[in-house]
Amino acid sequence: MEETPDSVAAGTDEDLAREIRDSAEQEQLPRDRATRFYDRIRNTIRKYVDGKGTVLGKTAEYLLLVPDVFILLWRLTTDGRVNSKDKLLLGSAVVYYVSPFDLIPEAIVGPIGYLDDLVFGVFVLNKVLGSIDASIIREHWSGSEDVLGMIQRVLNAADSLIGKDLVAKIKKMMGK
Repeated sequence: MEETPDSVAAGTDEDLAREIRDSAEQEQLPRDRATRFYDRIRNTIRKYVDGKGTVLGKTAEYLLLVPDVFILLWRLTTDGRVNSKDKLLLGSAVVYYVSPFDLIPEAIVGPIGYLDDLVFGVFVLNKVLGSIDASIIREHWSGSEDVLGMIQRVLNAADSLIGKDLVAKIKKMMGK
């Protein structure tokens, strides 16, 4: 049976996380699986945001960034111009996205659970900005706004998006 973007289950996400961990050092990531995951979260979040209307307010804008940040992280992990140390850090953010075990689990709270994934991913992007040329990051960005502006905007909103306690946990995970 062939997987479709809407039929990818949590078990498959765990398989993707394992594949990413196993192949990050070899610079061979499962492109088709990452693309299906991207499509699935994009569709899930779009339906959620459309169904909630204006109730979500500014949170909807941040949720819509989730798939674009995921695919940016993944693309950077596969770029030969990115050093191995940064690839491992970026790969950890990709694994965090697909792992069902994180600070705000999507399986329990729904698409709103992707906000911690977004914040973690943006913290990682901010950290690697010192060693990856911004033009490389811009080259891989699919979003409509400037990627560096988006990173700053999410960093500034992190406390209100997921709470100060969870931001502190993410900072601790990042070694800050």
